[in-house]
Amino acid sequence: MTTSSAPPYELFYWPSIPGRGEFVRLALEDAGAPYVDVARRPAAEGGGVPAMMALMKRNGAGPAPFAPPFLRAGELLLAQTTNILAYLGPRLGLAPRDDEGRAQVNQLALTVADLVSEVHDTHHPIATGLYYEDQKAEAMSRTGAFLKERLPKFLGYFERTLVHAGPGAEGLFGPSFTYVDLGIFHVLAGLDYAFPRAMKAQNAHIPALRAHAARVAERPRIAAYLASPRRLAFNENGIFRRYPELDLG
Repeated sequence: MTTSSAPPYELFYWPSIPGRGEFVRLALEDAGAPYVDVARRPAAEGGGVPAMMALMKRNGAGPAPFAPPFLRAGELLLAQTTNILAYLGPRLGLAPRDDEGRAQVNQLALTVADLVSEVHDTHHPIATGLYYEDQKAEAMSRTGAFLKERLPKFLGYFERTLVHAGPGAEGLFGPSFTYVDLGIFHVLAGLDYAFPRAMKAQNAHIPALRAHAARVAERPRIAAYLASPRRLAFNENGIFRRYPELDLG
C-alpha cells in the first residue's frame, strides 16, 4: 500500500480469507491506491470484525451492506464486489472512460462473479449454514458436473475473449488493462489451489489465459503484493477450497 495525502479507501472484509474481498484488494494494490483493510486492524484502532458488523447494521444515508465486502470512500458506502469494482475502475485507471467500454468491462466482471459463485457451490451445494461434511455426497455430484461441463465452458469463454482481443491487447477488454484482468488472475490461482488435477487437464486449452496470468503476476505492484503478508493464502474457509476427493480431473 502506498501513502498519500488523500483520504484512504476503507475496505471491509473477513480478515482470515482472500474471498471476494481479494478482487477489490487487487485493484487497489495494482493502482497503488491508499486503503485500509479495516477488519485486519486492531480494535483499539477502530478495526476488527465488530467494526465491520456495526456498519452492516447502520441506519443512515443509503442502504446498509448485506454482506462483505464493502468499501467506504468518504461518505459513500458501497457493497457487492462487482459494483465496488465498477465504481473504483475509472478512478483507479482500471476501466475505460466511456460508458460503453465500462459496461463491457462490467459484463466480463459479472461473468467472473458467476464463475466464482459456481466454484463456491461445489463444496456447499445445499446450504452455506451446513458444514461441507454434512453435504459431501451432494458436493461430489455437483463438483463432477462443474469440472466436466461448467469449468471448460467458463475458461473457454475467457480464452476466446482474450484471443479475439488481438495482438498487442492489454487484457480481456483489449484496448486497456482493467480490473477484470486482475480478477481472472485471482480466479485461476484459486482454481489451481482447489482443483490442481482438473486445472492441469485444462492447461492445454487455455494457453493465452495462462500467459496473461503470468504477465499479471509480474506487474510491479502486484508482484510486491504477492510477496507481502497482505496476500492471504487460500484455505478451507474461503471460496476456493482444496478437498482432494472433489478434484476429479
